[in-house]
Amino acid sequence: MTEADTGAVDPDGPDPKRRRLLTLGVAGVGVAGVAALAAPMLSSFAPSRRAKAAGAPVEVDISKLEAGQMMTVEWRGKPVWIVNRTDEALASLGEVTGELADPASEMPQQPEYVSDETRSIKPNMMVMLGVCTHLGCAPTYRPEIAPPDLGADWLGGFFCPCHGSKFDFAGRVYSGVPAPTNLEVPPHSYVSDTLVLIGVDQEAA
Repeated sequence: MTEADTGAVDPDGPDPKRRRLLTLGVAGVGVAGVAALAAPMLSSFAPSRRAKAAGAPVEVDISKLEAGQMMTVEWRGKPVWIVNRTDEALASLGEVTGELADPASEMPQQPEYVSDETRSIKPNMMVMLGVCTHLGCAPTYRPEIAPPDLGADWLGGFFCPCHGSKFDFAGRVYSGVPAPTNLEVPPHSYVSDTLVLIGVDQEAA
């Protein structure tokens, strides 16, 4: 014979309301814990602000870059040189052709729209990566003619002090030096006469 259910609450048994509140409380703590663990994980999937900046195109104002001067900007973590070449520097490009390893820029070190002798969109304005193609050193800008350390036949350009690689004013490498290829020309275009956009091809601008 079983005892009849009278609906009365046993004072010594568990309180249903209290049990419900405890259950809801435990569930809430669990949800909050999962959210706290998931937030850093989800944020790790999104590109960081630095990563966005590193891959984004860079707009450069060249209005104050005078003839003969060079400025350096950073794009994708690498230095990009912008050189305002003088008429004399442009004239020297034809004089050193016979001394270069790849004078016609046949190796894929530049976009097709800068494949002529100047390797630039505008003849006087050179844009290229400031990274030696030998071991990634940083060449120096040497516009002077016939300095003592580079010899009487030096007509200006870029010199890598790490291992002695030489490049002309268009970043074309001389023959017989450690660097195997010309300096790389990044994709770039002109927003206006005084604004260069590094990272966007001329055709896409």
